[in-house]
Amino acid sequence: MLANHGVSPPDLADRMSISSVLRRWLTALSGVLLGSVTAVPALLFTLAAVLALALARILGRRGLPLKAAVDAGALGLSEWEIRRITRFHGTLHTDPLTARRCRWYLAGRWMIGLLGTGVVLFLTSCLVVAGSMVSAWVLSGRWGLIENSDRVDGGLVALVSLPGILLIFVAIAGVAGVGSLDRWFAVQVLGRQTDRLLHQRVAELTSSRDHVVDAIDDERRRIERDLHDGVQQQLVAVGMLIGRARRAEEPEKVHELLTHAHVASQEAISELREVANRVYPIALDQAGLQAAVETMAERASVPIQFTYELTETLRPAVETVLYFVISEAVTNAAKHASPRLVEVSVTHQRFDRVLATIVDDGPGGADPCGSGLSGLSRRVAAMDGILTVHSPVGGPTVVTASVPCG
Repeated sequence: MLANHGVSPPDLADRMSISSVLRRWLTALSGVLLGSVTAVPALLFTLAAVLALALARILGRRGLPLKAAVDAGALGLSEWEIRRITRFHGTLHTDPLTARRCRWYLAGRWMIGLLGTGVVLFLTSCLVVAGSMVSAWVLSGRWGLIENSDRVDGGLVALVSLPGILLIFVAIAGVAGVGSLDRWFAVQVLGRQTDRLLHQRVAELTSSRDHVVDAIDDERRRIERDLHDGVQQQLVAVGMLIGRARRAEEPEKVHELLTHAHVASQEAISELREVANRVYPIALDQAGLQAAVETMAERASVPIQFTYELTETLRPAVETVLYFVISEAVTNAAKHASPRLVEVSVTHQRFDRVLATIVDDGPGGADPCGSGLSGLSRRVAAMDGILTVHSPVGGPTVVTASVPCG
């Protein structure tokens, strides 16, 4: 059917290819033009940010709102630039934006915008000069538009036009080059290339798998130790008391031994309940993280101030990880620091994450590589989370766990 209309399939494919290239170039030109415009706000913001941050450093705490405003502006302008680049220059993968990296990005972005402005102006001037030469050639009477006028030699015009054509080609290629440079710079400052992201993700998942295995082994050892050193010893004591009661002849002695055995059995039941609660608290299933932490706070040996700011319901796996981080941090503080107060907060973090913070006013000096904290670190890493411990000598000790909500 295409041949009947005088257009062969190869010709049609060539036309579509040329049309596609032209369309992509015009899209890139639009992106470069818009980038030239946004270079001005980026430059002005960079100058204002330098002055504002210097002033905020001088003001100290009173300068925190000023620094927050600079950070918010950097994030907003960078998000706008990412949308522009994605729209005109191709898909852009970035890491989660941080204010510091956004400030560095904007500090260099305005130079690329000015480069784009220069390329567009150069292309425009080349086209204007070429247009004026063609007009002069036409009006000279080459095509008979003006009678009895001096004619310009066509060979001379072609010879003079050759460098101009090359310059126009260079300017056209420069537009696409500026668009590619714009995208490359954003990737280098705000993100990493896809291959590097994939390699990093594979390494993270491999490490996370190992952490899961280690965490499970640690948990099994802890349960075995709790049962052996606690419940088992008490049950042995109960058995010995009952055995002595069976061998006793005086009724008073039998009654006394059975009473001791009954008390010991009650203590064993309480210890077994504590072990089961440390394995997995039933309140976590029945009422969620907030109720489970509140119950733990009531039974703790140190005063706990608990703040819970989440409104959405977390996944059970996330609640479990956060509960055990809080529980272990409180237990460590009570055992080693004897703090007057432990502050526990669970808040929402940017990029769909939840943050648990445990602060005690003890003497500090906690070892992040200790068995308890290292086990928590592996448990959090298995959920793609991050555990940090800051415990300078003299205190306070701050334990934070950041875990994805989804």
